[in-house]
Amino acid sequence: MMVYWSISRYLLVVLCYFLSSSNVTMGQDDGSTVTAPEPVCPNMVKRTQWGANKSSNVTYQLKPVANVIVHHTTGERCTSVTTCKEMVRNIQTFHQTQNRWSDIGYNFLIGTGNIYEGIGWHRTGAHLRGYNDKSIGVAFLGNFDQDRPTARSLDLLARLLQCGVETGELADDYRLYGARQLQATNSPGKLLYAKLQTFDHWQEDV
Repeated sequence: MMVYWSISRYLLVVLCYFLSSSNVTMGQDDGSTVTAPEPVCPNMVKRTQWGANKSSNVTYQLKPVANVIVHHTTGERCTSVTTCKEMVRNIQTFHQTQNRWSDIGYNFLIGTGNIYEGIGWHRTGAHLRGYNDKSIGVAFLGNFDQDRPTARSLDLLARLLQCGVETGELADDYRLYGARQLQATNSPGKLLYAKLQTFDHWQEDV
């Protein structure tokens, strides 16, 4: 009886081991392995990681948010995490000291290879008068009248927007605009604006 019990316990342990997700390798008929799909929500450089100052006031949005407005910062393009972090800190300092805003005005900022958390989801920004309480503001770091947006940065925008939909932050039928459509500005620059028009949710009519 003891031998039977020991064997049963051994078989149970072995079975659990092979069924564990950490030890199972998915394969196809041709012997190749299946790579896990890339997470919908992209990694981003959080506020603590880029050294954000504390917000002096927080106003929350009702979600899901119906609009996304894309801007550019018009400065130089940052080419490394270090220079991008410094650029985002400088933008926050300008917004808080010169504009006397409570925080950086954008919800998110996109560099060449990373997304930087501005004020984040479900918080009202200060990026476009008349639309702040009903939109998410995303700024590309650089001047896109001069520079072309990279494929990587455009993919990050697409994944950020899909993440917003799947987490309930953005409406399923959200509308995507360039800032120039809603205000007398050249933002987000002609080269980035041309790319925005290829996105599914871009709206020609305001």
